[in-house]
Amino acid sequence: MSLLHALVLGIVQGLSEFLPVSSSAHLTLVPWLFNWPDPGLAFDVALHFGTLVAVLWYFRAEWVRLVGAAARIVAQRGVKTEEERRVVFLILATIPGAIAGLLLEKQAESTFRDPRLIATALIIMGVLLWAVDKWARADRTLGAMKWMDAITIGLAQMFAIIPGVSRSGSTITAGRALAFSRESAAVFSFLMSMPIIAAAAILKLPHVIKTEGVTPPLVVGVVASAVSGWLAISVLLKFVARRSYGVFAAYRVIVGLLVLAIAFRR
Repeated sequence: MSLLHALVLGIVQGLSEFLPVSSSAHLTLVPWLFNWPDPGLAFDVALHFGTLVAVLWYFRAEWVRLVGAAARIVAQRGVKTEEERRVVFLILATIPGAIAGLLLEKQAESTFRDPRLIATALIIMGVLLWAVDKWARADRTLGAMKWMDAITIGLAQMFAIIPGVSRSGSTITAGRALAFSRESAAVFSFLMSMPIIAAAAILKLPHVIKTEGVTPPLVVGVVASAVSGWLAISVLLKFVARRSYGVFAAYRVIVGLLVLAIAFRR
């Protein structure tokens, strides 16, 4: 893989991981559209290490509080404060996605990478995101979250194993359907990303390093992913504080239709 390909894919990963447009879809479609060699799921997961750094750094103060809350839960053997409840909610929301990843890992590396399936998922989730964001209430904050809300959002994350669905898109859509504000839905989605991305990186990154080594393209891709991921979080939180998710829904539908048109012509 060339440095240019790694740079482009790193930027694509960082921007699309936190925007509700599906990073796995873009990492599959970009090489397919430009006839580049498919770097494979292992390289995709390596790029996720960059976005893991981005979410840890951007929410560093929040993570310090959550780690402290987790320690208090263990020490007092109970949950009392809002931050302690948030730790429990993040754990509950992570479990379904982890189960889906373990059960469907082989399909994620093969069957689910079909451009036609990805395009269909982009379109369906785009329409769903637009409809939910347009008509759902937006009067709940993260402080009002209940355990059933966390499980529901976690179940939505299960479908993100299919490229095109989008981890952030599915969780943000579920959060909006539960009447959380756009910013609250986005923040919980970003916090949810840490455990699932960390688990994937821990499982796959050592294999990539062992088989391919720490190559310049890998380093360039990870750094580009981290920088663009931080930028995506910052921009999205500021954007949704004033506007809807409609532009991302429209983007998904347009890209999906273009991919279907190209796929049927090839």
